[in-house]
Amino acid sequence: MTGREVLTPFPGLGTAAAPAQDGAHLKQCDLLKLSRRQKQLCRREPGLAETLRDAAHLGLLECQFQFRDERWNCSLEGRTGLLKRGFKETAFLYAVSSAALTHALARACSAGRMERCTCDDSPGLESRQAWQWGVCGDNLKYSTKFLSNFLGSKKGSKDLRARADAHNTHVGIKAVKSGHRTTCKCHGVSGSCAVRTCWKQLSPFRETGQVLKLCYDSAIKVSSATNEALGRLELWAPARQGSPTQDLAPRSGDLVYMEDSPSFCRPSKFSPGTAGWSAMARSQLTTTSTSWVQAILLSQPPK
Repeated sequence: MTGREVLTPFPGLGTAAAPAQDGAHLKQCDLLKLSRRQKQLCRREPGLAETLRDAAHLGLLECQFQFRDERWNCSLEGRTGLLKRGFKETAFLYAVSSAALTHALARACSAGRMERCTCDDSPGLESRQAWQWGVCGDNLKYSTKFLSNFLGSKKGSKDLRARADAHNTHVGIKAVKSGHRTTCKCHGVSGSCAVRTCWKQLSPFRETGQVLKLCYDSAIKVSSATNEALGRLELWAPARQGSPTQDLAPRSGDLVYMEDSPSFCRPSKFSPGTAGWSAMARSQLTTTSTSWVQAILLSQPPK
C-alpha cells in the first residue's frame, strides 16, 4: 500500500465521492460521529469529511495487514471496550489512526481535495506551477497543525490513560514525519538534468505501518508519577529488572501501555476468540464497524 491508491468506500461511512460541492460536505460532516467542536471544524473545511473516511480506511487496512498473523487482527466489531483500556493493542490503534489521518490530510492537500490548503512550501514554486510540473509536495506542515487543533490536546490531563493516549497519538504523527523525504525531478533536453525541481513527499504508508508495528513489539508498560517541579502527572517506565538505571520517562517514539493484554484466544468482551478460525481466515476478516473513526478521534475530549 503506497497511500496513493484509490480507496474503496469504508463500510458504514457511505460511498466514496469527489470533494463535495454546494454545501453537500455539510451533510457528510453531520453523518460522521464527531464532537460538536470537531463537527464545526469539519463544516468549515470542504473535503475534510472525505479525507476522514479515507484515513479510517487506510488505517484499518494497514492495521489488519500488520496483525495478519496475530491472535488479534484489529477487529472491533461489537467490542469497542478495547478502546477504553490501556492495552498494547489500544496504543497501536491510537498511533496508526493518527498516522493515517496525518498521511491522508497531507496527501489531500497536495491532490487539491482541500480548499484551505495546497502544496507544501516548495522553494521557488507557486502551487499552480507545482501542479503543472507534477511536483506538488505533500503538505505535512498543514496536516500536523490542523490535526493538532482537530484532535485537541490532553498534555495537561491529570488522567494517566488520557496522557498515554495523547503520547501514542504523537508517536503515530512522528512516524509519518520520519518518512517525509525530498524527491527531485530533472528537466532538460534528452533526459539531461539542466534544471532540477525538488519537493517533499511522504513515504508509502506501508513503511509507516512497519515502523509502528516495531514500536508495538517493543512497547513499554508505564505508570504515573507527579513531577514536583512542573506540578503535573508524568508517564514513567519502571527500570528493567537488573538494569542499573532508575525509572525513566518513555521516549517520544515509544508506544506505551498500562495493562497487560487479555487472551485473544478465548471469547471475551475484547475478542471473539480464535477457536475454529484459521490464521488466513482471521487475517482476511474485515470489520464493518465505524469504531475506527472513533479510534481516530478519541483524543478529542467529549464536548
